[in-house]
Amino acid sequence: MRNNDFAPLYRNAIGFDRLFDMVEASAKKPQSGGYPPYNIEQKDEHHYCITMAVAGFAESQLEITQKENMLVISGVRQAEAEKNFIYQGIAERNFERKFQLADHVKVLSASLENGLLHIELEREEPEAMQPRKITIGTHA
Repeated sequence: MRNNDFAPLYRNAIGFDRLFDMVEASAKKPQSGGYPPYNIEQKDEHHYCITMAVAGFAESQLEITQKENMLVISGVRQAEAEKNFIYQGIAERNFERKFQLADHVKVLSASLENGLLHIELEREEPEAMQPRKITIGTHA
């Protein structure tokens, strides 16, 4: 396993402390399995869509929450009567998937269609963050 030391970058990158902390934290935490599989699609400059395969889950068994910059999608299956499978290829387990969102990204909508959960996201650029033109005046 490779360890990266970002300390030298802290003195050259003012205001990016949080970014480096996130990179370090993601390198340290164990990778969760690939369940459930998902895609992240960029539709245009400010719109994104997360599509997650949640076969076998009803809308009432899924929960989507956004708190600050964290999007959490979880699914909880109720225990069913014991079944005698000859082969079980469909995962029927609970899950929780977390996505770290960039600043000013909000969830617009969510829909469940044909076993796929679609979550539409939008990045809003606040007016204070947009470029503005500075006029050059005379010094009196």
